[in-house]
Amino acid sequence: MTDILRPGTRGRAPRLAVVGIPANRRVGLLQDAVRAAGLPAARTVSWLEVLRGQAAFLPGETVRIDSPGEDAEVDRLLRGADDPTRVEGSARWYARFTSAVREVARAATAAGAVLLDGPEDIAVMFDKRLCHGALDAAGVPVPESPTSGPGVVPVRGWTDVRRLMSDHRMPRVFVKPAHGSSASGVMALETAGAGRVRAATSVERDEEGRLFNSLRVRRCTTEREVAALVDALAPDGLHIERWLPKASQRGRAADLRVVVVAGRATHAVVRTSRSPMTNLHLGGARGDLDRARADIEAAGGSWSAALAMCERAAACFPDTLCVGVDLLPTAGWRRFAVGEVNAFGDLLPRLTGLPGSGAEGLDTYGAQIAAVLETSSSREDRAGGDTRRPRPASNDRTRNDRAIDAP
Repeated sequence: MTDILRPGTRGRAPRLAVVGIPANRRVGLLQDAVRAAGLPAARTVSWLEVLRGQAAFLPGETVRIDSPGEDAEVDRLLRGADDPTRVEGSARWYARFTSAVREVARAATAAGAVLLDGPEDIAVMFDKRLCHGALDAAGVPVPESPTSGPGVVPVRGWTDVRRLMSDHRMPRVFVKPAHGSSASGVMALETAGAGRVRAATSVERDEEGRLFNSLRVRRCTTEREVAALVDALAPDGLHIERWLPKASQRGRAADLRVVVVAGRATHAVVRTSRSPMTNLHLGGARGDLDRARADIEAAGGSWSAALAMCERAAACFPDTLCVGVDLLPTAGWRRFAVGEVNAFGDLLPRLTGLPGSGAEGLDTYGAQIAAVLETSSSREDRAGGDTRRPRPASNDRTRNDRAIDAP
């Protein structure tokens, strides 16, 4: 595969626009990358404009869709709740968000703009059941799940969760809101016989029974408490998957976030935690990537195969330039599975590209701008060709035997 081009690529500079929260750090980091590439600032189209039907795009613009998170008014319009820490309302949020993304795509296409993010890709990534099913159908190793794929009966509450765990012989599972993000509403659940239940979660209930996200992971030790939480979460949709025993680093559970840009794994970070959830905002910390690579090779595994797995996961979403893949190393570091693929999984400040990725010295946003420049240059070279974002070139890593890295 051709390396991602550096700033200064020849050819006419693309005109960039970003749909996002104007004052948010995500937009700020993107603008930093745009300036570093010597390009004019990206035109910002706010999510409030989109949700109020006021968004407009210009002919020839290259449009990036970014996260609508961390804005109370946008969250209120999407979720219908005044408190952004509330857990309930994720199904309403998903319906309104995906509708808004499709409207962005319609308006951009009508204006003759080029999208870097596919609306249907985003819709699948933001439904954990659909995302898991798409990965599984493509042969990407994923944790076993009784709630993904076509024709699956919705989980209606704790009784269904208990039955599915028993029927599929899963004493340890993750129960996740179908449309959550950042571990919102996630529960790491263990059972051992009738009435013996414990769970780790960041969800808390107030005196009125409303659910809120907390910045700390707490333990639930009674079936009554766990059942009440599950029953409250179930109306928005639940996804269940087997809880794989994770590898560890310095006594802490470890997984990886791998960013894939234009089909190539460009950035990776190890996330570690003393709880089952490794999200950094819940007390997780960045681990040692060099040590993880050494542990993989020492165990007889393959770092190259691990990255290839992430690239195969990203290939399930061919109309999206950049995704973040949650890669789960099982105990011993030899085998892997993919937990999720995230449409907005690139927020990794100060992290530079992997050796040999073509993005060395660039952060995740710089790598995306470089890929846009490469695409723009290639488009100019194809007289009368297709103006959609081209598919990435093949990569030797994708030809690794799947048996090497099956969970």
